[in-house]
Amino acid sequence: GSGTVAIRASGNVSSITDNGVGDYTVNFTTAINDVNYAVNTTSKQGAAGQALWMKIGGTYSTSAIQVVSGNNSVNTDLDIYAVTVFR
Repeated sequence: GSGTVAIRASGNVSSITDNGVGDYTVNFTTAINDVNYAVNTTSKQGAAGQALWMKIGGTYSTSAIQVVSGNNSVNTDLDIYAVTVFR
């Protein structure tokens, strides 16, 4: 999240698109059969004491999922994002 984005373990991830502060799209190598999948997100907190949130953004397709994070009402980059998709 913070700095240059990088894939730590690919598991069907071809690339990550940095859409702006706290806003990323995870692009799948192989499209999922349909959009009937579940997404789990977690992260490593940036600074101690932050009130953080993470949510699925506008893109929820067979080829990509958008993840957005923030602090209160402002988008915020976090140190590490973990996104898992279950089908």
